[in-house]
Amino acid sequence: MLRSTFSDRPSLPARYRDTALFVLLAVLFGGSFVAIKTGLRELPPVLFAGLRFDLAAVTLLGYIVLTRPRSTWLPRTRADFVGIGMAALFLIALNNGLLFLGQGATTPAAASVMYGLNPILAPVFAWWLLGDRLSWLGALGIGIALSGVILIVQPSPSTFTDASAIGQLLVLGAAAAVALGSVLLQRVGPQMDSTPLTAWAMAVGAVLLHIASLLAGEPPTAVIGIGPETIASIVAVGIPSTAVAYAIYFGLIKRIGPVRANLVAYVVPIFAALMGWVLLGSSVSLWTFVGFLVVVAGFALIERVTIRMELRRLYHRFEETSSSQQTPPCDD
Repeated sequence: MLRSTFSDRPSLPARYRDTALFVLLAVLFGGSFVAIKTGLRELPPVLFAGLRFDLAAVTLLGYIVLTRPRSTWLPRTRADFVGIGMAALFLIALNNGLLFLGQGATTPAAASVMYGLNPILAPVFAWWLLGDRLSWLGALGIGIALSGVILIVQPSPSTFTDASAIGQLLVLGAAAAVALGSVLLQRVGPQMDSTPLTAWAMAVGAVLLHIASLLAGEPPTAVIGIGPETIASIVAVGIPSTAVAYAIYFGLIKRIGPVRANLVAYVVPIFAALMGWVLLGSSVSLWTFVGFLVVVAGFALIERVTIRMELRRLYHRFEETSSSQQTPPCDD
């Protein structure tokens, strides 16, 4: 059983907290695209990914060391060490290495569609490794949500024929790494809190990315003489979009499971489009709005039981409040 910093009891505040964290995670991941695009102008992709996690690991580990007792942030059990290794390999190194390489070889639209497949792959791995079941209505909801992503990114036949097939396969590999890694992490069941596990996974994953960068022939000296915009992009991607975002992501995997946590991939393109409009002046098309509504419909179908229970709870609370406010009859 995984132990979390927060209680695993399904209290009302916990449900609201996880919903808010899910939205914040989508905002942080979505906002990273502008910074990544800026950094790739001067830095090789795998090296840039490694620098991202260098900064994130130092930031998160420093925070943990200063704010927590030593006994809470050191791995102690075999499951802790295996969990760190699984997360470092699949969720950090393979995911980001393949994603950064793929984005350099294909269009953003095609990459978004490919990467958006990871919530569909997660239930397959969960069925295979955890014995989880997904109802046909849940599967339909995932399909509807994916169609909303497609409406937002507007891929066309030329989008895929003009881009490199190798790049698309690399991004698909990144999506598969995220899906498989999140399911494996839940299966291993590390006992340490999600935030220290995230920090250690980032540190190990950064080392793996730097090794991969050297094997790929990327020059480490590329960091010498980079401009202030590139430095700012490393900081922006490394701290809010990595140190903070991955701590939230790992915590959600522990509390709500990998299938529901990976649904964030459907919401990220929405916030990426909105932030592009705010920060870069890119227009938000009608299809973006329509796609958002379709994604919401898909979520509603997937979480239909939870939504129905929540609506009933709110209705009963409203009835109780109305009854308590009624003036009692006078006996005079």
